[in-house]
Amino acid sequence: MMTIQQTLHDVFGFTSFRGGQERVVEKILDGRSALAVFPTGSGKSLCYQLPALHLDGLTLVISPLIALMKDQIDFLHARGVKAARLDSSIPAEEYRRLDADLRAGNLKLLYVAPERLSNERFIHKLRGLKIALLVIDEAHCISEWGHNFRPDYLKIARLSRQLRVERVLCLTATATPSVAADICREFEIGADAFVHTGFYRPNLELRITACRDSARTGLLLERLRRRPRGPTVVYVTLQRTAETVAAALAREGLPARAYHAGLPNEERAAVQDWFMASGDAVVVATIAFGMGIDKADIRYVYHFNLPKSLENYSQEIGRAGRDGEPATCEMLACGADVTVLENFTYGDTPDAGAVGSLVDEVLTHDGEFDVSNYDLSRKHDMRPLVVTTLFAYLELEDVITTTAAFYTEYQLRARRPVEEIFARFAGERGEFVRGLLGHATKAAIWSHLDVASTVRELGTTRDRIVKALNYLEEQGDLTLKVAGLRQGYRVKNRPSDAESLKQTLVKRFQTREDSDLRRVEQVVALAEGPGCIVRRLLAHFGEERKRDCGHCSVCLGDPPQPITDRAQAAVVFDAGAVRALRREHPRALGSSRQVARFLCGLTSPQLTASKLGKHPLFGSQVGVSFRDVEHAAKAKSQHG
Repeated sequence: MMTIQQTLHDVFGFTSFRGGQERVVEKILDGRSALAVFPTGSGKSLCYQLPALHLDGLTLVISPLIALMKDQIDFLHARGVKAARLDSSIPAEEYRRLDADLRAGNLKLLYVAPERLSNERFIHKLRGLKIALLVIDEAHCISEWGHNFRPDYLKIARLSRQLRVERVLCLTATATPSVAADICREFEIGADAFVHTGFYRPNLELRITACRDSARTGLLLERLRRRPRGPTVVYVTLQRTAETVAAALAREGLPARAYHAGLPNEERAAVQDWFMASGDAVVVATIAFGMGIDKADIRYVYHFNLPKSLENYSQEIGRAGRDGEPATCEMLACGADVTVLENFTYGDTPDAGAVGSLVDEVLTHDGEFDVSNYDLSRKHDMRPLVVTTLFAYLELEDVITTTAAFYTEYQLRARRPVEEIFARFAGERGEFVRGLLGHATKAAIWSHLDVASTVRELGTTRDRIVKALNYLEEQGDLTLKVAGLRQGYRVKNRPSDAESLKQTLVKRFQTREDSDLRRVEQVVALAEGPGCIVRRLLAHFGEERKRDCGHCSVCLGDPPQPITDRAQAAVVFDAGAVRALRREHPRALGSSRQVARFLCGLTSPQLTASKLGKHPLFGSQVGVSFRDVEHAAKAKSQHG
C-alpha cells in the first residue's frame, strides 16, 4: 500500500499539496466528513481522487457538470485509475461494461448527476455496494437561500444516511458564510473539518467599466483589438445576444463563436473542442459554458452583460488565469441589464393561485401517493424546477416526506432468443420470468411493460420486477429503457389550516424572489461602489482583506461610475388584443402574472403548449419592468 505522498507523486505527478488539500485528505482518511471551499481551479478534485485510492470501497461523485465528468475520467484513465461516469449519453455497451465493473468491485470512482438519485434502478444498485466516500460537487446547491438552490440536492443527505455512507466530502467554489453553515448542518460536518482557503487571486486584474447599451459591442471590440490575443470567454445573459455578438466579432475578423443551451449538442461539443484546442479563440456564451471546463490558460473573461449574482461573477471570473499567469476580467456594466435580470426572477415566481391549486391537489391524498412533475408543471403552469421546489418546501414544512422515485413503464428488447433466456430458469423462477416477459406488449423493436398492471397480473411486488429486469440486463439478455418518471411521497402531517400553509409557501417563494433581486442589486453596488473591488467582493464571502489589492480598476486609478440606462421603459401594449388572447387561452393567460410573463418574453409550460411563443405580442415588453407590466395588465383587465 503506497503512502499518501507516494500516491500524490507516483499517480498524480505532484511533489506537494496545494493550500488546503492535505488537510481535507487527512480528514477523509480519518473517517470524517468535510467541506472544502476552494476557488475555481485550485485543485478540489484531488481532495477526493487521492483518498479514493486508499479507501476500501467505491467513491461516488455527484456533480451536475457533465463536461467536468468527461475531463476527469480522461485524466484518471491516463493515470491508470479505474473510474467511470454514468449519464444518459453513454452507449448501451459501455453501460453494460460499467455495470459489470461495479458489481465486481473494479471501479474506484463513479461520477453521476444529482438527477440520477431519482432513478430507482440506480438506487437498487447502490444498495448492494460499499460506498466509502460520497462526494458532492457544487455543494452550495443544497442551501435553500444560496444562489443556485437545486431541490434534488436535498435528497442527498437523506440518501447518504440510508445507504450508510462512511463519510461525505462537500465541495464548492462559492459559499457565503450562511450557505457554508447550511452545508455543515445538513451533513454533520464539524467546524474543524470546514476548510476554506480564501478567494483571493493575485493574478486576476478585475475591471468594471460603466457604459451605455449602444456602446457595448464597440467597446468590447476595442478591448479585444488592443489587448494581446489569448483564449477569451465573453459572458452574456440571452441566447440571442450570444449569436449577435459572436457574429459582430466574426465580421471584424476575430475568431469568435457562440455557445448556448439552444444549440444542438453536436454544435456545442464542437465549439467546446475548438475553444479547448485554440490559443486565441473567443467564445460568446451564456453561463451554460465553462462549467467544469478545465482550460488553464484563459487570459480574458468579459461580462458583456451584468452577472446575475456575485456568486456567479466569482465563479465565472475564476475560470481565468488558472495557470497562475496574469489574466484580465472586465465587466461592461450597463443598467439596461438590471431590468432583464430582475424579470427572470419575477418570471420564476409562481402565482399564488397556482401554489394554492397544487397544494389542494397534494392534500387530496392520504398516506402514500406519487406524481409526475411534467404533468403538474403543465397543469399548474409552473416550470418543472418550480414544482420540484414547491414539493421541497412542503417537505421543509413537514407536511410530506419523499419516498422512492419510480418509472411507470420499462421498454425492453431481447438480445438473444427468449426461449434461450427461459431455458436458464427452472421452477417458480422460470414461471416468473416467462410471466414477466410475456406480459410485455410487443412492438416493432421495443416491447413495453406497464409495471403497475404487471404487479397486479403476476401477484408480485414492484421490487421483484425491477430486480429481475436489472438481473436480465446484467446477464446480457435484455436492453432496457425507462419512461414515465414519477416521484413518490407520503403525507406526514396534514395541516390543520390549509390556507395558512398556502400563505406560508407563497411567502417562501416571495422571500426567494426578494433574495434573488437583492443579488442583482449587490452586483450593481459592486460596480458603482467606492473602494477596492477585490476587497468588497471578498467581504461578500466573509473574507477580510486588510489592504487594497492594487490591481483592480479602482486601485489602478479608474474611479467607479454610476451605471447608465437604468431609466424604466414605459409599458405599451394593445389591451384589446391581450384581452382577446386571454379569452382564447384562459389556462395560459388566466392571471396578470401569466400575461406579464408572456409580454416580457418569459416562457412557461402553458405558453409553450399553446404555441404563444410565436405570437407577435410575445416579448413585446422585453426590457420593461415585469412589475410595471403586471400592474398594467391587472389594471387594463379590470377596466376592460
